[in-house]
Amino acid sequence: MDHHKLAELIFPDIKDTIEDLEKRFPTRELPQGAYVTRFAPSPTGYMHIGGLYAAMISSRLAKQTNGIFYLRIEDTDKKRELKGGVKEIIQSLAGYGVAFDEGPFAGGEKAYGPYKQSERKKIYQICVKELMRAGYAYPCFCTAEELDHIRKQQEEKKDDLGYYGAYARCRDLTYEQIEQKVKTGIPFVVRLRSNGSDEKHIMYSDPIRGKIEMPENRMDIVLLKSDGIPTYHFAHIVDDHFMRTNLVVRGDEWMASYPVHKQMFDLCGFTAPEYLHISPIMKMDGNAKRKLSKRKDPEAAVSYYLEEGFPSDSVKEYLLTIANSNYEEWHKANPDKTGEDFELSCSKMPVSGALFDMVKLTDVSREIIAGFSIAMCEKQILEWAQQYEPDLYQFAKAHQDQFQETIALWKMSGKKVRKDVSKWSELTQMFDYLYMPQEKFEQVVVYELDDKYTKEQLAEVIGEYKKNLFLDTNEWFSNMKALGEPMGYCPDMKEYKKHPQDYRGSISDLCTMVRVAVTGHKNSPDLYTIMKVLGEETVQRRLDQFLERL
Repeated sequence: MDHHKLAELIFPDIKDTIEDLEKRFPTRELPQGAYVTRFAPSPTGYMHIGGLYAAMISSRLAKQTNGIFYLRIEDTDKKRELKGGVKEIIQSLAGYGVAFDEGPFAGGEKAYGPYKQSERKKIYQICVKELMRAGYAYPCFCTAEELDHIRKQQEEKKDDLGYYGAYARCRDLTYEQIEQKVKTGIPFVVRLRSNGSDEKHIMYSDPIRGKIEMPENRMDIVLLKSDGIPTYHFAHIVDDHFMRTNLVVRGDEWMASYPVHKQMFDLCGFTAPEYLHISPIMKMDGNAKRKLSKRKDPEAAVSYYLEEGFPSDSVKEYLLTIANSNYEEWHKANPDKTGEDFELSCSKMPVSGALFDMVKLTDVSREIIAGFSIAMCEKQILEWAQQYEPDLYQFAKAHQDQFQETIALWKMSGKKVRKDVSKWSELTQMFDYLYMPQEKFEQVVVYELDDKYTKEQLAEVIGEYKKNLFLDTNEWFSNMKALGEPMGYCPDMKEYKKHPQDYRGSISDLCTMVRVAVTGHKNSPDLYTIMKVLGEETVQRRLDQFLERL
């Protein structure tokens, strides 16, 4: 067959060549060893935590080698594309410190664009035409019904499934047969004419897994769909070559596609990039591991961590512990440095599924928040609360000094830093008595009362305490001892433990009853400071409400 003639029949309007594209997209001038990496999502759904993980690794490997990290949008599926999807991807990643050097955004369009696949249709067709001219591509007119019939034949014979060899019905059509079908308007796709064989193997060296041997590809896969839009497999080959990507970070589920991709790079005359196949994000489900599921697991979505109020530094820090097995050891040896100073190593990345542990993330986040200054906590809480917790936001804006006092209250215990808070959403759960409007607090408060305190005992203690709250002096605890002793509450805990039968209770019991009346909780940070923040009027109102509930 005259393959040049066939290429002109299928692509009569395509005049440019691969040589023209090579001139249009020249080799990047970068330092030796610099990585050009990319993040190439589809704007068809929310950002998965696995996507953030891959983007973070790609970004860091480019940055630490003085390379380029760019965003490419795979938007060929227009039916599933979400409005504003690209903007959401950029904003989601920016919130975690992942920024792009190039991409489909203002200031990001550089010489290697367009950065949306939907705008690169002609580039793909130029490359397919060249493959067809070389005899490596052909039109396939098989209908869905015919492909189903082929599949059934293969299942009956227990052959490999796919379009190949004797099953590739359109592979050996004559030029005249093809011309007739094209002229009569029969829809077609363009397939790769594979030159692979089951008997031959290729070697692939993965930076994480080492050398892997795989059989060559022998499937005549689709390059262009009937609408002229490329499949993922072919678009990736063309885009990564002409955008001059030299390192592709992707999930290990794509490892099986390597023979297909390597074959296409070779047939196009392109040099294949290095591939880094990272392990998927997993979770424990009973006694077994499984992938985080968009349908089953709320924590699969990056938005989950924003809504819950995990600081972005916490999520980044935790992902680094997953990405490199030596990160925690490095961090302990370099306490004055941050994760931004850490250099990722491909050899330290997990080979099997990376287990995502929410308990460990929570522990990491407690450490991160403990290291924040009060000003940093205030800034981050305000940013979060403005969108997700209006009551807290209103309190913080209306009472800035008091709000800063509350942060110090749950953050510090004397000179010791507390590590109680792991995410900002916990503030209104753990410290509802501080941040909830009084009217709402009165409606929802549930008092954590021990059965050992009688109603009469509680009424007496709260009634006496209401007479003088002792909020005008720092000697609150001493005054409480003096208040309780006439009522039979021992002011000395050592004495009380020796002779508990001689007293109605201890100073601890006295303070606990007041604490529950004011906050609803048996345990809280410094009660005196809490009441100073609330103010005398609110404290009196809460004591009155408590007495009414008895």
